[in-house]
Amino acid sequence: MSLRLYDTATRSLRDFVPLRSGTVSIYLCGATVQGVPHIGHVRSALNFDVLRRWLAHQGNEVIFVRNVTDIDDKILTKAAAAGRPWWEWAAEHERAFLNAYEALGCLPSSIEPRATGHVTQMIDLMRRLVDRGHAYAADGNVYFSVGSFPEYGVLSRQRMDEVQQGETAATGKRDPRDFTLWKAAKPGEPSWPTPWGPGRPGWHLECSAMATTYLGAEFDIHGGGLDLVFPHHENEQAQSRAAGDPFARYWVHNAWVTMSGEKMSKSLGNVVSIPAMLRRVRAPELRYYLVSAHYRSTIEYSEPALQEAVAAYRRVESFLRRVVERVGVPEPGPLCADFATAMDDDLGTPGALAAVHNTVREGNTALDSGNRSAALSAAGSVRSMMDVLGLDPLSDRWAEKSTVDEGPRRALTALVEELLAERQRARKARDFAAADAIRDRLLTVGVAVEDTPDGPMWTLKDS
Repeated sequence: MSLRLYDTATRSLRDFVPLRSGTVSIYLCGATVQGVPHIGHVRSALNFDVLRRWLAHQGNEVIFVRNVTDIDDKILTKAAAAGRPWWEWAAEHERAFLNAYEALGCLPSSIEPRATGHVTQMIDLMRRLVDRGHAYAADGNVYFSVGSFPEYGVLSRQRMDEVQQGETAATGKRDPRDFTLWKAAKPGEPSWPTPWGPGRPGWHLECSAMATTYLGAEFDIHGGGLDLVFPHHENEQAQSRAAGDPFARYWVHNAWVTMSGEKMSKSLGNVVSIPAMLRRVRAPELRYYLVSAHYRSTIEYSEPALQEAVAAYRRVESFLRRVVERVGVPEPGPLCADFATAMDDDLGTPGALAAVHNTVREGNTALDSGNRSAALSAAGSVRSMMDVLGLDPLSDRWAEKSTVDEGPRRALTALVEELLAERQRARKARDFAAADAIRDRLLTVGVAVEDTPDGPMWTLKDS
């Protein structure tokens, strides 16, 4: 395997070699289901969906686990403010996240475990840590002893004298740097019985328990957003390795989506929700926007950037549609070498999409010159490349449902394409008045024409 990935733990690009040849195990920190998902949330899901697809394309079986945090302080607070049971609030927003993933074309997880379903495994992990001297109980809480584990800080490069867990209202800590594994029960809050008293999970404990339950004591890739490196992933690694588990071999983190230079979050009030976005652009267009940037690069959200992505996706879609109408439906073909090189270089989606658009231009040129076999070959390559990105416009997932019968649709396409060919001849003859007149005629009957680097693209105007 020639794939190289940036490993947060070593701060370097590393050749990716799976623990077991032909099988790749991935654990992705999923949603804390406290509210409606926004584009910052789903970026991580989309980035790792592309990684998963690329690994599968290379012939690997991918075991993909993405958890659901369905119990935490924010869920309890928001549910109480709304006067609703915490479990109902969590279930409603878990469905919202699953709907968002599905709408944007994410492959289903191998399993989507919930924190509340794995308390037994968490208790077992705490018992191992207590027995090894890395955890202790105090006032019904259970804490991890940071000072007992010399490797603490190696993932996030935290200095021990600067560690701040950001926890509040913790009682009985021996060291302020220690973090909570288990929270003692409070009146009116949900709780589960443990040998140290009733309570509920701390945030970090759940992921270590679930990752090792489904992927084993050692697995290939642990992923998540860059904001999780500390304290969440640092604490996951510490508690897992202190318990004797090798845990993740590669740590892969995606960057944020920001607005006005700030990380998108509900607390900042700058949320762009998935339902709202999908009322403005189509799902594959939004997916294109969120995967077109390198996963380690910050996306500064803006309307012009979104519309550029929409136009870029439509150029690919238009080329494939032209091939279908003039030549026939292209079967997926070999990948462009530049595409594969870009994807193997730390999942370089910008370079991969550049290869897609280069092939689209070549295909349009072939189509316009009457080279049907070259156009069909280019279209097959484009389909395969876009499929790796989860964006093939001709796939069952994204093919638009026609609102007219097949016969009239073919007739419309033939007429429009003939007029566009006539317009191209006028432009070559530098008869721009005639070319503009053809475009205006089309516009009056609801057909909008856009001149792009890949050739003219036509769409039916919205009513």
